[in-house]
Amino acid sequence: MTDATRRGGDGASAGEAATGDAGSGDADTEPAADDTYGGLVGAFPYAVRASESRLFRVYAVGGGLLAGLIVVLFALALVTLLGRTAGATGGTFTFSRAFFVVVMVLVVVPLVAPVLLVARRHRRSGSTAEYDRALAGAGCLFVFALYLGLVISAPDSLTDDPGGGPLGAVVTWLYALPRTAGAVPPLVAAAGVYAVHRLVR
Repeated sequence: MTDATRRGGDGASAGEAATGDAGSGDADTEPAADDTYGGLVGAFPYAVRASESRLFRVYAVGGGLLAGLIVVLFALALVTLLGRTAGATGGTFTFSRAFFVVVMVLVVVPLVAPVLLVARRHRRSGSTAEYDRALAGAGCLFVFALYLGLVISAPDSLTDDPGGGPLGAVVTWLYALPRTAGAVPPLVAAAGVYAVHRLVR
């Protein structure tokens, strides 16, 4: 074998090694499929897989189903309202339609916010079970606050029999509050979700 042939073989081997190193470098820089998600819906399964908190996993599933149910109910109510006010123009009817959308956003966003925050933190820098658990707890408190708001704002036809005992006394007191006060518990709980995110991170 001549020196030129030997040098050519060595050059080819070096080129293959460089190509292999470059290929492995590209593979290292590509994100794994489990390290990302697409859109709002994709954040839920990603967060469930990434989190080590059992409480958060339960909340992610339950909160996602509840948020989906609320969206469907608001959509049906909005369609019904549009059917009733199809011939109306401007004024109170336009405000009612916009109000439905605003209320839906104010209810759904705090429900899904803990899941979105946890998913974003896992994707960017990695999260902890403590953070995930705290956000799940704040989300559960928001769900309870929604229930309190519904009780306070319940119509008179649903407030006839609050029951007896200490719980009945509490329900009676909630029924006696002004219906506009029903917005207070969800708003406070929504602010609590953001506060927990800021404090625990």
